[in-house]
Amino acid sequence: MTGVELILAALAAAATAGATSAVQDAYGGLKDLLARRLHGREQAVRRLDGRATDPGVRRARLGEDLQAVGADTDERILTAARAVLAQADPTGARAGVYNVAANYGAVGQFYAPVTFQQGASVPPVSPGTV
Repeated sequence: MTGVELILAALAAAATAGATSAVQDAYGGLKDLLARRLHGREQAVRRLDGRATDPGVRRARLGEDLQAVGADTDERILTAARAVLAQADPTGARAGVYNVAANYGAVGQFYAPVTFQQGASVPPVSPGTV
């Protein structure tokens, strides 16, 4: 799992994990670190706050912002993201298994690392046509 995927997974987990105080505390710490790192990038801060209308667009653009400011390689941020995942799904975090309830149609148990690609599916090429 890349740093961006880890951070985005933690943000998504905090949004869907329920409002336990431990999850919210861990999420607050992660969000504060990200907001500081994104300082001066107002659109990125708005995306972090969830003010974008389309979640898929938000994830893609926020991922680009996180890479642009080096958040994906910042150990403090990555540690905070792991803490959110550990609080949101302690069993899965220990085992490296993440239960996904809704991710644009992908549902089930996934063993890290997992990458979800969105876009039009490309049909396979018929044998003998290449």
